[in-house]
Amino acid sequence: MTRKTRIFFLALSVIVAFALFPQAKIMAGGAGRPDSAAGPLVDVVKRIPTVEDLMALKSVGNPQISPDGRRVAYTIAETDIDQDAYVAQIWLADVASGETIQLTRGKKSSSGPTWSPDGRWIAFTSSRAEDKSQIFVISPNGGEAIQLTKAETGVGGFDWSPDGKTIAYTASDPVPAEAKARKDFYGDYDVVRREYTHSHLWTVDVAEAMAAPQPGRRRTSGKTFTVSGFDWSPDGTKIAFGATVNPDLINGGTSDIYVLDLSGDKVRTLVDQPGPDSSPLWSPDGRSIIFSSALGRKDFFATNSVLALIPADGGSIRPLTTAFDENAYAVRWGKAGIFFSAMQKTAAHLFRLDPASLGIERVSAPDAAMASGFTFSKDGGRVAFLAATATTLSEICVTELPWKPRLLTRMTDQVAGWVLGTRELISWKSKDGATIEGVLIKPADFDPAKKYALLCIIHGGPTGVDRPALLSGDSRYYPSDIWAARGALVLKVNYRGSTGYGEKFRRLNYRNLGVGDAWDVLSGVESLVQKGWVDANRVGCMGWSQGGYISAFLTTSSKAFKAISVGAGISDWATYYYNTDITPFTIQYLGADPVTDPAIYAKTSPMTYIKQAATPTLIQHGEFDRRVPIPNAYELRQALENRGVPVEMVVYKGYGHGITKPKSMRAVMEHNLAWFGHYIFGDPKPDLAAPPVPKKPDKEEKKGAEK
Repeated sequence: MTRKTRIFFLALSVIVAFALFPQAKIMAGGAGRPDSAAGPLVDVVKRIPTVEDLMALKSVGNPQISPDGRRVAYTIAETDIDQDAYVAQIWLADVASGETIQLTRGKKSSSGPTWSPDGRWIAFTSSRAEDKSQIFVISPNGGEAIQLTKAETGVGGFDWSPDGKTIAYTASDPVPAEAKARKDFYGDYDVVRREYTHSHLWTVDVAEAMAAPQPGRRRTSGKTFTVSGFDWSPDGTKIAFGATVNPDLINGGTSDIYVLDLSGDKVRTLVDQPGPDSSPLWSPDGRSIIFSSALGRKDFFATNSVLALIPADGGSIRPLTTAFDENAYAVRWGKAGIFFSAMQKTAAHLFRLDPASLGIERVSAPDAAMASGFTFSKDGGRVAFLAATATTLSEICVTELPWKPRLLTRMTDQVAGWVLGTRELISWKSKDGATIEGVLIKPADFDPAKKYALLCIIHGGPTGVDRPALLSGDSRYYPSDIWAARGALVLKVNYRGSTGYGEKFRRLNYRNLGVGDAWDVLSGVESLVQKGWVDANRVGCMGWSQGGYISAFLTTSSKAFKAISVGAGISDWATYYYNTDITPFTIQYLGADPVTDPAIYAKTSPMTYIKQAATPTLIQHGEFDRRVPIPNAYELRQALENRGVPVEMVVYKGYGHGITKPKSMRAVMEHNLAWFGHYIFGDPKPDLAAPPVPKKPDKEEKKGAEK
């Protein structure tokens, strides 16, 4: 157990947290440096962060408050370069004292901490046994973890029964003997969209599993549905769950709500309508169930997801949040009402809904709060959550109701000595008059009388959103603060289609993908040029996924940029449609398939404008990307090369749509730094095939360093 850290210095980047957490006591050390001992007052020498610094940042997640509200379990993930992995372990914070301890250790992650109803145990999943995810429990007072499950294919999601005697979990079906025989005789192959591995519900008796790991008891089976999220009834006799007809992403719209009666393992359909219905949650009295619903709409990608209510025995569906113009995600149903989380522009809040009157009030504060991951104590009086600000990293926080938040972690201590850009929200008018908002990152020594280079970073989705949070997720693809320290402005554009701004805004790019999005980026650039802050000859653009597509559209349709980086981007919507694993997305945004309406596919495809392309372009793509299949990257690369446009393409081996391991993330960052370093800052032209590689220290050097 680590010693409680004492107060020695106040880091500027953490002091600002008082605005969000007025009762916070800002301390050095803490969870960010769990084993650091107290020392004398020191002067913090500021320095510019490096790629290695960004890679080494630890991050918190998954706050889970104990039933009595006295402790909060959470995870801290950190980089393990030797394993080329991000490894998460479970920590515990005492709400009263603020003391934090590390609960789990090891080379494998421990994830999803979940308290038993009596607070005696914390269950979690880990692949520490035979490289398969299994459920373990550990006492919050410490000691060895006990393995409960021995699921043949590993455990997915799980949860305790209300009495704590049983744990329900999902697991995928094992490979049948017939399939094994086929592989042995014919070799390995798949028949496309014919062969699926379904997930089903299982339960394990906790008392039996404490004695020895158990395979569990199968509760649902068959090929008619595959189980996703579920919730126990208050009396523990039933489980409500969401399920699609199979795991294929093209069938996301088939998700319906079912109820499993554990007395005989009988399943009945509760909600059966077009569009996705998912994430059921029982009422405290067990008589009703709320769930997330598209309310029968088949074009659900850009529409609001609504909370709806249905009697647990079946009946009419009653929408609850149609007056709330954003996606609502249920968190808890207690005596005080239904609590849900939702975005409001770039802010994220907790709301309370009265199921009788349908009145909605915001619980969290201030207006600009970016809070998420809410969990409640058993009596509903205390809440744990994650929060970040423009000057703090994500931290674990706790509050009573009414809202009185305070910090439990000190992750921001990690960056106390870094030179970081400042973050603020700005807005401007796009070509068609739509108001667009973005996050502007300025150099720490920003001077409005100077002209700066500008780098635009475009988020994915399109229903993603960029927030003015310190070192948000793109810092492992696009290191904004390194560029800001070099003297650049960074603009993150929440283009039309972004979440948080209501359904009408989210649908502004219907049959206008790329075109309207480009208006939003270009008008944002122009607004900063008009302010006199930007050198129009030193502007770059980059993004991943949908952000990569918009970057590709801009590289072929605009000459406003000196350099562009296209990450996992679409270059031709027809190529994308026929190859992606999520074809309904294309139909819902473009309105038809390429044969029925070739004109809309031409209008919105970067390849249509390739003859006017002139911008040096870096293309980054995962080798096995199924969301945006790699033919899109090869198509754009060849077309640019044919026209003499400077282009480089990097394929990251073994990855799908995202780059998920530290070493390859380092490569992504370094490639982007080198590309824009040359074209924006005038550095020598990089040779991406022969980057500088630091020499590994020999044994003698290692010994000297250890001494």
